[in-house]
Amino acid sequence: MDLGIRGKRAIVCAASKGLGRGCAEALAGEGVDLVLNARGADALETTAAAIRAAHGVEVTTVAGDITTEPVRAAVLAAAGAADILVTNAGGPPPGLWSGWGRDDFLRAIDANMLTPIALMQGVLPGMIARRWGRIVNITSAAVRSPVPVLGLSNTARTGLTGFVAGTSRQVAPDGVVINNLLPGIHDTDRATALDTGVSRTEGIGIDAARRNREATIPARRYGTPAEFGAACAFLCSQHAGFIIGQNLLLDGGAFNATM
Repeated sequence: MDLGIRGKRAIVCAASKGLGRGCAEALAGEGVDLVLNARGADALETTAAAIRAAHGVEVTTVAGDITTEPVRAAVLAAAGAADILVTNAGGPPPGLWSGWGRDDFLRAIDANMLTPIALMQGVLPGMIARRWGRIVNITSAAVRSPVPVLGLSNTARTGLTGFVAGTSRQVAPDGVVINNLLPGIHDTDRATALDTGVSRTEGIGIDAARRNREATIPARRYGTPAEFGAACAFLCSQHAGFIIGQNLLLDGGAFNATM
């Protein structure tokens, strides 16, 4: 299927590896030029070079912490008239309710709620003026099914979901489509970190921790960045114009619900 976005320009955050890279690769495969951001400059440049070589698209890199205003400004300036925005940021650390203070919540909200909101506010006026735009926020399956030890993430990402629910319907008449992708466990560094924590807590090997987690997923495996990226690319396509303000789970069936 031709997604109809060849020649568009996309911002992809946290794009040097994991789900962000999966989205960047999928968009590049459709002929989309990219502005990539990640904190680690070396990994970012390696990813950019690989995407240029594989897909022949223009790739601009802006290294730095996207949760800071100067880096956000640099990313938006590098993108210019961005047609597509994919927001993404690593989740806050796991823990227990009794161990979190005000500063912990503020850091989580800044990274996983206010930063994507600021990026959306940066690109929306241009998208509205051109009467076309696609925004995909990578949030978490925990928005639908909270993970107790990820209370900071549960809180911040649910706030972002509320913002998108209203804003997506305000901008839909202007041809701008905003949706959220909610990943479950995918084969990324984040999953490895979580499995490592379980391994230490339960006194088992990391392979055993992973097998135990896989057994809780109906698909009996972790997702891949490539298939996640493909879903993202579709939501950024010409064919997704009637999908407004939705929260699409990619969790292998882990969330058990009729609808």
